[in-house]
Amino acid sequence: MPMRSRTLIALVAGAVFGFSGAIAGDVQAERRPDEALQGAKQPLPWEQARLFAEVYERIKREYVDEVDDKQLMEKAIRGMVAALDPHSAFLDNEEFEEIRLSTMGSYPGVGIEVVAEDSAVKVLRPIEGSPADLAGMQSGDLIIKIDDKDVGADLAGAITQMRGPAGSIVRLTVRRPTSGEKLEFSLRRAKVDVRSVMQTTLEPGFGYLRITSFSETTADDVARAVALLKRENPKGLSGLVLDLRNNPGGVLEAGVAVADAFLNEGVIVSADGRTSDARFRMEATPGDLIDGAELVVLVNGGSASAAEIVAGALKDHNRAELIGHKTYGKGSVQTVMPLSHGGAIKLTTSRYFTPSGVSIHGKGINPDIVAQGPEEAPADLRVSNKQNLPLAARDREVQLALDTLKAHDALPGRVARTDPLATAQK
Repeated sequence: MPMRSRTLIALVAGAVFGFSGAIAGDVQAERRPDEALQGAKQPLPWEQARLFAEVYERIKREYVDEVDDKQLMEKAIRGMVAALDPHSAFLDNEEFEEIRLSTMGSYPGVGIEVVAEDSAVKVLRPIEGSPADLAGMQSGDLIIKIDDKDVGADLAGAITQMRGPAGSIVRLTVRRPTSGEKLEFSLRRAKVDVRSVMQTTLEPGFGYLRITSFSETTADDVARAVALLKRENPKGLSGLVLDLRNNPGGVLEAGVAVADAFLNEGVIVSADGRTSDARFRMEATPGDLIDGAELVVLVNGGSASAAEIVAGALKDHNRAELIGHKTYGKGSVQTVMPLSHGGAIKLTTSRYFTPSGVSIHGKGINPDIVAQGPEEAPADLRVSNKQNLPLAARDREVQLALDTLKAHDALPGRVARTDPLATAQK
């Protein structure tokens, strides 16, 4: 896979994973400001400029409340960029920093993934080994107060309040829905290593790998997780379940690297845009982490962007069978471009295509096997239960994936899958 001078990103609208540092989606991209101006050769249309000035003056003079010039101009810029498409946005300094942190794989904080849900800020999961995890916070906890200040459903405000330098203290008041009790946690912020990959052995010879988002560390985390699975299964892996459900995307190169990890050759993704940087083609390099073992990929409507790049590449090359529900359908790439006076714009710069040349934008990817019933969130790997049920028994789609792998493995004279695209290219 060729290295690129800047990081491209593939994002899904509406998916926010607050304070994890693995906020799927937004990432930093290096691009010089003068590059962003290329192609802007046409002069500003003065008729529209006069219209803007007139509207601006009317608001300044007649709006019911006095509006600060700086705030009004920022709102105008935000509106201009946001009107282009749902994925483009203006980012102030704090938002830009949040994106920078989201790609690094580590950040200073308390170590929880949060989401706004039911008029509250809900803990999706504490990150293993983080201050929140060690203190006993649990998935599903509702954050009521931070440093004695009410939170409500203000996700952005909660994220800002929980931030701070390593070593400083933050107090969280949470309500635990399972018991109804109110709990107080005094947490010392620390550097949190975010791992977007989790793994477990479902049965001897059959592994499970979940990727929650794509950051700069994801590809290395996948390699590490597969190595652990091989160690747990000394007789070898007959099959692997790759779970991309509710994965909203992230760093494009990370998604390409993960697809490359299971492919020996062929195109992974191509893209087209107006600038030379926006037009690219990324191909697999020799080497398969699981040595050609059977592979099943779980997807659903929350699988988007970089997750769809992985699913589309593995499906088109006949490397994996997709199980679950139709994916989100986001076939565009965004680049974060720093601005000369601070902040940045996150701008759609490319449309991408799967190896077969198909755009999945607005369409999604249909699985090979559709799971019956409504979509469900992946079961928590670390949930303890009285019956001590294994993951497959708690997650019917994981069970379906495992049954599919075992059925393929049981076929007499089973041979490795052939790649129709790679064969056609020879």
